[in-house]
Amino acid sequence: MRTRLLPLLIVLMAAVLLALGVPLAVSVAAAQQQNVVVDRIDDTARFAALAQFVADDPTVRDERLETLSRELRSFHRVYGIRAGVFYRADTPMAHAPGTWFLPRSGEVRDAFEEALLSRRSHDPEQVWPWDRHSLVVASPVIRDGDVVAVVVLDSPTGPMRSRILHGWLIIGAGEITAMLLAVGAALRLTGWVLRPVRILDATTHDIATGRLKSRVAATGGPPELQRLARSFNEMADNVENVLEQQRAFVADASHQLRNPLSALLLRIELLALELPEGNEEIASVQAEGKRLARVLDDLLDLALAEHSKVELKITDIGALTAERVAAWTPTAEAKGVRLVGDCPPTTAWADPVTLSSALDAVIDNAVKFTPGGESVQVTVSSAAESSMIVVADHGPGLTDDELARVGDRFWRSGRHQNVKGSGLGLSISRALLAAGGGTITYDHHEPHGLEVTVTVPRTAPTPLS
Repeated sequence: MRTRLLPLLIVLMAAVLLALGVPLAVSVAAAQQQNVVVDRIDDTARFAALAQFVADDPTVRDERLETLSRELRSFHRVYGIRAGVFYRADTPMAHAPGTWFLPRSGEVRDAFEEALLSRRSHDPEQVWPWDRHSLVVASPVIRDGDVVAVVVLDSPTGPMRSRILHGWLIIGAGEITAMLLAVGAALRLTGWVLRPVRILDATTHDIATGRLKSRVAATGGPPELQRLARSFNEMADNVENVLEQQRAFVADASHQLRNPLSALLLRIELLALELPEGNEEIASVQAEGKRLARVLDDLLDLALAEHSKVELKITDIGALTAERVAAWTPTAEAKGVRLVGDCPPTTAWADPVTLSSALDAVIDNAVKFTPGGESVQVTVSSAAESSMIVVADHGPGLTDDELARVGDRFWRSGRHQNVKGSGLGLSISRALLAAGGGTITYDHHEPHGLEVTVTVPRTAPTPLS
């Protein structure tokens, strides 16, 4: 969720900063140009005042004309601005540099002709840092109400563009700093908002994998999420109570039914002694009674496994697996199944008793469904964070739909109903492994058969309560 929420906040903050920064940058550029234009207008007014009293006859020596020419040359030398005073007929009254004359077209000509109409030239277009054109300002020289000449200033814009760019860099630096601060605030904000969600997600996963004592700490985050955490804890308490009542019921019912069932089986044995040997009805009753006794035993084992306390310690998984393979080898050989173990030494955190019980159920299931003449391979391997025990058989295997249900309580494939069992063995294995932080998964074993993978952690896990 954070990867989706954070970019949205960043985009919104960037849009806000751009909405503030762009007008500010435009305002800085306009202010810089306005300052230059005002200075040039003041300069044209000063030169127009000097040119106003220059004699019209160029053959007459005029000290005021010499003063004007000297001022224009000094102005050009200091500021690098081309400046000139031109009569209505385009002839120069005075100009600097001496090689500069009015062009026949362009921005300078347009400003000159506008000033001839007794108006100061209009404000030039905004100059941006990437523009190269000059800035032209023209002002009329008026004598006795008539325009006799025009003062024209053609200013280079390099220094002004540099100042505009410098102002933009300052604005950009401020925008970047504000963006970084906003991103930091967004990270803190999303972390504060989503931290309870992450805790809730982790706690939900813990409960889903059997850690029923896990609860959400209702601290931090918005009040709505705190209320959600409290409601979740109440729900988890209710679920735990219901499951505890279910386990207690299964355990109590299994325990209470065993005694009368044992007495019933004993009476059936006594009754069988008084009937002819080989009576099919009594044999069927005995078989069903024994099957019911196995179901009750498995139910009791499952209830105890789901409520068992584990004692985790560093265990040699290879040695423990090799021991279980050796224990089941006679049973496999009696059925004509070859049980092969590849169990190199590897350590992990496990409860040896519960892991042995889980392996017994998995190996028993593999041998049970493997036909004679085939083999069952038991392989131990390890990775960085876990050790794996893979039990692969060459039996009929399961379909994809059956793989999705294998391990469910009392579930058995419709193709294997004739095989002895209660359908609780793998459920017991899963409960035993989950108590120690382990897992059990199922997959196809090519070309046929079932592959069961038991995984136990190599780092100390938190035992399930």
